[in-house]
Amino acid sequence: MDVSTDALGTAHRNHCPNCLWSRHLDDSPGDRAADCGSLMEPIAITVRGDGEWVIVHRCRGCAELHLNRTAGDDNPLMLLRLAVKPLAQPPFPMERIGEL
Repeated sequence: MDVSTDALGTAHRNHCPNCLWSRHLDDSPGDRAADCGSLMEPIAITVRGDGEWVIVHRCRGCAELHLNRTAGDDNPLMLLRLAVKPLAQPPFPMERIGEL
């Protein structure tokens, strides 16, 4: 697959713009010093104070978490699916809310 480097935020992209998965290559951003090399699953979206969306990745090999900036050509449907995941699949039983 060809991945653009022309869209905003793609100069140091480390994830696939279509599926948003990554590979555990860095200990610190850009250093390529990680020994793991396992797949990094996109598990959530967080939003910085300036409104920038950031992908939360969890390594399938060592469970380390990394934050990765989104890029201008990332798949908007996949980003939205991550953003609404806590609403669609809450981490607690919804029926228990009435008991609180």
